[in-house]
Amino acid sequence: MTGYGDKGLWKAVQSFLPERLHFTAEHHPEDDWWEHRGHVIHLDRWPNAQAKVRLILFHGVGTNGRQMSMILGRPLHEAGFELVAIDMPGYGRTKINPASVHTYDDWVNIGNDFVNHELENDPRPIALYGLSAGGMEAYHVAALNGKVKGVVGMTFIEMRNWKVRDQVSRNLFMSRVGMPVAQIQKNIPLLRNQPMPMWLASKMNKLVNDEDALNIMMLDASSASRWNTMRFLGTHASYKPALEPEAFDICPILLTQPAEDTWTPRWVSEMFLSRIKKVKVKIVELEQAGHYPLEDPGLQQMADAIIKFLNDLEPC
Repeated sequence: MTGYGDKGLWKAVQSFLPERLHFTAEHHPEDDWWEHRGHVIHLDRWPNAQAKVRLILFHGVGTNGRQMSMILGRPLHEAGFELVAIDMPGYGRTKINPASVHTYDDWVNIGNDFVNHELENDPRPIALYGLSAGGMEAYHVAALNGKVKGVVGMTFIEMRNWKVRDQVSRNLFMSRVGMPVAQIQKNIPLLRNQPMPMWLASKMNKLVNDEDALNIMMLDASSASRWNTMRFLGTHASYKPALEPEAFDICPILLTQPAEDTWTPRWVSEMFLSRIKKVKVKIVELEQAGHYPLEDPGLQQMADAIIKFLNDLEPC
Protein backbone atom coordinates (compact mmCIF):
# COMPACT_ATOMS: atom_id res chain seq x y z
CA MET A 1 0.00 0.00 0.00
CA THR A 2 2.54 2.56 -1.12
CA GLY A 3 1.67 6.24 -1.24
CA TYR A 4 0.12 8.24 -4.05
CA GLY A 5 2.44 11.13 -4.76
CA ASP A 6 5.75 11.57 -3.01
CA LYS A 7 4.07 12.52 0.27
CA GLY A 8 1.52 9.70 0.52
CA LEU A 9 -1.24 12.26 1.06
CA TRP A 10 -3.98 9.64 0.94
CA LYS A 11 -3.01 8.61 4.47
CA ALA A 12 -3.65 12.12 5.74
CA VAL A 13 -7.05 12.20 4.01
CA GLN A 14 -7.90 8.79 5.47
CA SER A 15 -7.61 10.29 8.95
CA PHE A 16 -10.77 12.31 8.23
CA LEU A 17 -12.75 9.11 7.56
CA PRO A 18 -14.40 6.90 10.20
CA GLU A 19 -12.09 4.26 11.65
CA ARG A 20 -14.26 1.46 10.24
CA LEU A 21 -13.18 2.47 6.72
CA HIS A 22 -9.44 2.40 7.42
CA PHE A 23 -7.43 -0.37 5.80
CA THR A 24 -6.51 -3.44 7.85
CA ALA A 25 -4.23 -6.43 7.32
CA GLU A 26 -7.22 -8.42 6.09
CA HIS A 27 -9.01 -5.71 4.13
CA HIS A 28 -6.70 -3.52 2.04
CA PRO A 29 -5.92 -2.91 -1.64
CA GLU A 30 -3.12 -4.72 -3.42
CA ASP A 31 -1.07 -2.84 -6.02
CA ASP A 32 -1.36 -4.19 -9.55
CA TRP A 33 -0.43 -2.91 -13.01
CA TRP A 34 -2.01 -3.31 -16.45
CA GLU A 35 -0.21 -2.33 -19.65
CA HIS A 36 -2.51 -0.78 -22.22
CA ARG A 37 -1.65 1.17 -25.38
CA GLY A 38 1.70 2.27 -23.98
CA HIS A 39 0.28 3.30 -20.60
CA VAL A 40 1.18 1.39 -17.45
CA ILE A 41 -2.07 1.67 -15.56
CA HIS A 42 -2.13 1.35 -11.79
CA LEU A 43 -4.85 -0.69 -10.10
CA ASP A 44 -5.94 -0.94 -6.49
CA ARG A 45 -7.19 -4.53 -6.28
CA TRP A 46 -9.38 -6.00 -3.54
CA PRO A 47 -9.42 -9.68 -4.58
CA ASN A 48 -12.06 -12.16 -3.43
CA ALA A 49 -12.26 -15.43 -5.36
CA GLN A 50 -15.63 -16.23 -3.74
CA ALA A 51 -17.29 -12.96 -4.75
CA LYS A 52 -20.34 -13.34 -6.96
CA VAL A 53 -20.08 -9.77 -8.28
CA ARG A 54 -17.07 -7.57 -9.04
CA LEU A 55 -17.06 -3.78 -8.96
CA ILE A 56 -14.74 -1.48 -10.96
CA LEU A 57 -14.26 1.96 -9.40
CA PHE A 58 -13.71 5.10 -11.51
CA HIS A 59 -12.42 8.37 -10.02
CA GLY A 60 -13.27 11.87 -11.24
CA VAL A 61 -11.10 14.82 -12.27
CA GLY A 62 -10.25 15.69 -8.65
CA THR A 63 -9.61 12.26 -7.18
CA ASN A 64 -7.76 9.02 -7.91
CA GLY A 65 -8.20 5.28 -7.50
CA ARG A 66 -6.83 5.13 -3.95
CA GLN A 67 -9.38 7.71 -2.85
CA MET A 68 -12.11 5.45 -4.25
CA SER A 69 -10.69 2.55 -2.26
CA MET A 70 -10.71 4.67 0.90
CA ILE A 71 -14.47 5.28 0.97
CA LEU A 72 -15.77 1.99 -0.43
CA GLY A 73 -13.04 -0.64 -0.38
CA ARG A 74 -13.29 -2.01 3.12
CA PRO A 75 -17.10 -2.08 3.60
CA LEU A 76 -17.71 -3.72 0.21
CA HIS A 77 -14.83 -6.16 0.63
CA GLU A 78 -16.13 -7.12 4.07
CA ALA A 79 -19.55 -7.64 2.46
CA GLY A 80 -18.05 -10.24 0.13
CA PHE A 81 -17.41 -8.32 -3.09
CA GLU A 82 -14.30 -8.05 -5.23
CA LEU A 83 -13.24 -4.55 -6.25
CA VAL A 84 -10.64 -2.85 -8.37
CA ALA A 85 -10.02 0.92 -8.53
CA ILE A 86 -8.34 2.13 -11.70
CA ASP A 87 -6.11 5.20 -12.12
CA MET A 88 -6.87 6.77 -15.48
CA PRO A 89 -4.01 8.47 -17.41
CA GLY A 90 -2.97 11.66 -15.65
CA TYR A 91 -4.09 10.48 -12.22
CA GLY A 92 -2.86 8.38 -9.35
CA ARG A 93 0.20 6.25 -10.06
CA THR A 94 -0.52 5.42 -13.70
CA LYS A 95 2.46 5.99 -16.00
CA ILE A 96 1.39 7.75 -19.17
CA ASN A 97 2.56 6.72 -22.62
CA PRO A 98 5.02 9.57 -23.37
CA ALA A 99 4.01 9.54 -27.05
CA SER A 100 0.33 10.19 -26.31
CA VAL A 101 -1.86 13.19 -25.55
CA HIS A 102 -4.78 11.45 -23.92
CA THR A 103 -8.39 12.51 -24.27
CA TYR A 104 -11.57 11.81 -22.32
CA ASP A 105 -12.46 9.38 -25.10
CA ASP A 106 -9.32 7.47 -24.12
CA TRP A 107 -10.60 7.21 -20.55
CA VAL A 108 -13.85 5.66 -21.80
CA ASN A 109 -12.03 3.30 -24.17
CA ILE A 110 -9.66 2.23 -21.41
CA GLY A 111 -12.61 1.54 -19.14
CA ASN A 112 -14.28 -0.51 -21.86
CA ASP A 113 -11.12 -2.46 -22.62
CA PHE A 114 -10.53 -3.09 -18.92
CA VAL A 115 -14.01 -4.57 -18.50
CA ASN A 116 -13.27 -6.89 -21.42
CA HIS A 117 -9.86 -7.70 -19.94
CA GLU A 118 -11.42 -8.66 -16.61
CA LEU A 119 -14.12 -10.78 -18.27
CA GLU A 120 -11.69 -12.57 -20.58
CA ASN A 121 -10.76 -15.28 -18.09
CA ASP A 122 -13.40 -14.73 -15.42
CA PRO A 123 -17.12 -14.70 -16.25
CA ARG A 124 -18.28 -13.34 -12.90
CA PRO A 125 -20.51 -10.29 -13.47
CA ILE A 126 -19.08 -6.79 -13.34
CA ALA A 127 -20.71 -3.55 -12.18
CA LEU A 128 -19.25 -0.05 -12.34
CA TYR A 129 -19.02 2.74 -9.79
CA GLY A 130 -17.97 6.31 -10.47
CA LEU A 131 -17.53 9.41 -8.33
CA SER A 132 -18.01 12.91 -9.74
CA ALA A 133 -16.97 12.83 -13.42
CA GLY A 134 -16.42 9.10 -12.89
CA GLY A 135 -20.18 8.63 -12.59
CA MET A 136 -20.80 9.66 -16.17
CA GLU A 137 -17.68 7.79 -17.22
CA ALA A 138 -19.22 4.65 -15.72
CA TYR A 139 -22.35 5.29 -17.80
CA HIS A 140 -20.28 5.93 -20.94
CA VAL A 141 -18.31 2.72 -20.44
CA ALA A 142 -21.47 0.70 -19.83
CA ALA A 143 -23.09 2.15 -22.95
CA LEU A 144 -20.05 1.28 -25.05
CA ASN A 145 -19.36 -2.13 -23.53
CA GLY A 146 -22.83 -3.63 -23.30
CA LYS A 147 -21.82 -6.37 -20.83
CA VAL A 148 -21.90 -4.42 -17.56
CA LYS A 149 -24.56 -5.56 -15.06
CA GLY A 150 -25.04 -2.35 -13.10
CA VAL A 151 -23.90 1.29 -12.81
CA VAL A 152 -23.56 3.30 -9.61
CA GLY A 153 -22.82 7.01 -9.84
CA MET A 154 -22.01 9.72 -7.33
CA THR A 155 -23.45 12.24 -9.81
CA PHE A 156 -24.03 12.03 -13.56
CA ILE A 157 -22.64 15.20 -15.18
CA GLU A 158 -23.83 15.78 -18.75
CA MET A 159 -21.20 18.25 -19.94
CA ARG A 160 -23.00 18.87 -23.24
CA ASN A 161 -25.81 20.56 -21.27
CA TRP A 162 -25.11 24.28 -20.79
CA LYS A 163 -27.04 24.53 -17.52
CA VAL A 164 -25.03 21.66 -16.07
CA ARG A 165 -21.77 23.06 -17.43
CA ASP A 166 -22.51 26.42 -15.80
CA GLN A 167 -23.03 24.68 -12.46
CA VAL A 168 -19.88 22.54 -12.43
CA SER A 169 -17.45 25.05 -13.97
CA ARG A 170 -15.43 27.46 -11.84
CA ASN A 171 -17.49 30.39 -13.11
CA LEU A 172 -19.59 31.49 -16.09
CA PHE A 173 -16.52 32.68 -17.97
CA MET A 174 -14.98 29.20 -17.81
CA SER A 175 -18.30 27.63 -18.82
CA ARG A 176 -19.29 29.99 -21.63
CA VAL A 177 -15.83 30.95 -22.94
CA GLY A 178 -13.22 28.57 -21.55
CA MET A 179 -14.94 25.32 -22.52
CA PRO A 180 -15.77 26.38 -26.11
CA VAL A 181 -12.17 27.56 -26.53
CA ALA A 182 -10.95 24.18 -25.26
CA GLN A 183 -13.15 22.45 -27.82
CA ILE A 184 -11.53 24.51 -30.58
CA GLN A 185 -7.98 24.10 -29.25
CA LYS A 186 -8.27 20.32 -28.91
CA ASN A 187 -7.82 19.99 -32.68
CA ILE A 188 -4.95 22.48 -33.04
CA PRO A 189 -1.57 20.72 -32.62
CA LEU A 190 0.26 23.73 -31.19
CA LEU A 191 -2.47 24.43 -28.62
CA ARG A 192 -4.04 21.10 -27.66
CA ASN A 193 -1.20 20.24 -25.25
CA GLN A 194 -1.62 23.49 -23.32
CA PRO A 195 -2.39 22.52 -19.70
CA MET A 196 -4.85 24.05 -17.28
CA PRO A 197 -5.25 23.35 -13.56
CA MET A 198 -8.54 21.66 -12.76
CA TRP A 199 -9.08 24.05 -9.85
CA LEU A 200 -9.27 26.86 -12.42
CA ALA A 201 -11.62 24.99 -14.76
CA SER A 202 -13.94 23.62 -12.08
CA LYS A 203 -15.27 24.11 -8.55
CA MET A 204 -12.48 22.05 -7.02
CA ASN A 205 -12.88 24.14 -3.85
CA LYS A 206 -16.12 22.23 -3.28
CA LEU A 207 -14.55 18.76 -3.52
CA VAL A 208 -15.01 18.15 0.22
CA ASN A 209 -16.85 20.10 2.88
CA ASP A 210 -14.08 19.91 5.49
CA GLU A 211 -11.64 22.78 4.93
CA ASP A 212 -8.68 21.00 6.53
CA ALA A 213 -9.22 17.92 4.36
CA LEU A 214 -9.58 20.13 1.29
CA ASN A 215 -6.26 21.83 1.99
CA ILE A 216 -4.55 18.44 2.08
CA MET A 217 -6.24 17.15 -1.08
CA MET A 218 -5.29 20.32 -2.95
CA LEU A 219 -1.63 19.50 -2.37
CA ASP A 220 -1.94 16.25 -4.33
CA ALA A 221 -0.82 16.49 -7.96
CA SER A 222 -2.15 12.98 -8.55
CA SER A 223 -5.72 14.12 -7.86
CA ALA A 224 -7.19 17.50 -6.87
CA SER A 225 -4.30 19.71 -8.02
CA ARG A 226 -3.97 17.92 -11.35
CA TRP A 227 -3.51 19.92 -14.57
CA ASN A 228 -5.16 18.59 -17.74
CA THR A 229 -4.62 19.54 -21.37
CA MET A 230 -7.05 21.56 -23.46
CA ARG A 231 -7.51 18.44 -25.57
CA PHE A 232 -8.73 16.49 -22.53
CA LEU A 233 -11.03 19.32 -21.39
CA GLY A 234 -12.44 19.81 -24.88
CA THR A 235 -13.17 16.12 -25.44
CA HIS A 236 -14.69 15.80 -21.98
CA ALA A 237 -17.08 18.64 -22.69
CA SER A 238 -18.23 17.22 -26.04
CA TYR A 239 -18.16 13.42 -25.59
CA LYS A 240 -21.06 11.66 -27.33
CA PRO A 241 -22.03 8.34 -25.72
CA ALA A 242 -22.49 5.11 -27.63
CA LEU A 243 -26.10 5.16 -26.38
CA GLU A 244 -28.03 8.30 -25.53
CA PRO A 245 -30.02 7.98 -22.29
CA GLU A 246 -33.33 7.47 -24.13
CA ALA A 247 -31.85 4.34 -25.76
CA PHE A 248 -29.91 3.00 -22.76
CA ASP A 249 -31.10 -0.54 -22.01
CA ILE A 250 -27.96 -2.18 -20.63
CA CYS A 251 -28.42 -2.38 -16.86
CA PRO A 252 -30.01 -0.75 -13.80
CA ILE A 253 -28.56 2.49 -12.43
CA LEU A 254 -28.14 3.74 -8.86
CA LEU A 255 -27.41 7.36 -7.95
CA THR A 256 -25.97 7.82 -4.46
CA GLN A 257 -26.40 11.57 -4.08
CA PRO A 258 -24.59 13.40 -1.26
CA ALA A 259 -27.18 15.69 0.35
CA GLU A 260 -24.64 18.45 1.08
CA ASP A 261 -22.93 18.41 -2.33
CA THR A 262 -22.61 22.04 -3.38
CA TRP A 263 -20.61 21.23 -6.52
CA THR A 264 -23.06 18.85 -8.19
CA PRO A 265 -26.42 19.05 -6.41
CA ARG A 266 -29.10 16.47 -7.09
CA TRP A 267 -30.74 18.31 -10.00
CA VAL A 268 -27.53 17.96 -12.05
CA SER A 269 -27.89 14.17 -12.18
CA GLU A 270 -31.68 14.21 -12.41
CA MET A 271 -31.53 16.22 -15.64
CA PHE A 272 -29.72 13.28 -17.21
CA LEU A 273 -31.32 10.35 -15.39
CA SER A 274 -34.86 11.57 -16.07
CA ARG A 275 -34.27 10.74 -19.74
CA ILE A 276 -33.58 7.06 -18.99
CA LYS A 277 -36.79 5.01 -19.29
CA LYS A 278 -35.72 1.52 -20.38
CA VAL A 279 -33.95 0.43 -17.18
CA LYS A 280 -34.60 0.91 -13.49
CA VAL A 281 -33.09 4.06 -11.96
CA LYS A 282 -32.93 4.48 -8.18
CA ILE A 283 -31.77 7.48 -6.16
CA VAL A 284 -30.51 7.29 -2.57
CA GLU A 285 -29.65 10.52 -0.77
CA LEU A 286 -26.66 10.49 1.60
CA GLU A 287 -27.29 12.59 4.68
CA GLN A 288 -24.74 15.24 5.69
CA ALA A 289 -22.31 14.07 2.97
CA GLY A 290 -20.28 16.26 0.61
CA HIS A 291 -19.19 15.73 -3.00
CA TYR A 292 -16.33 13.45 -1.95
CA PRO A 293 -18.02 12.16 1.19
CA LEU A 294 -16.17 12.16 4.50
CA GLU A 295 -19.24 12.24 6.69
CA ASP A 296 -21.62 9.88 8.42
CA PRO A 297 -24.39 8.86 8.21
CA GLY A 298 -23.93 9.40 4.46
CA LEU A 299 -20.91 7.11 4.16
CA GLN A 300 -22.75 4.23 5.82
CA GLN A 301 -25.87 4.90 3.74
CA MET A 302 -23.75 4.81 0.59
CA ALA A 303 -22.19 1.45 1.46
CA ASP A 304 -25.57 -0.01 2.43
CA ALA A 305 -27.23 1.17 -0.80
CA ILE A 306 -24.45 -0.16 -3.03
CA ILE A 307 -24.33 -3.52 -1.24
CA LYS A 308 -28.09 -3.92 -1.70
CA PHE A 309 -27.86 -2.84 -5.34
CA LEU A 310 -25.11 -5.35 -6.10
CA ASN A 311 -26.87 -8.16 -4.27
CA ASP A 312 -30.04 -7.49 -6.26
CA LEU A 313 -28.35 -7.64 -9.68
CA GLU A 314 -29.57 -10.38 -11.97
CA PRO A 315 -27.06 -13.22 -12.43
CA CYS A 316 -25.30 -13.77 -15.76
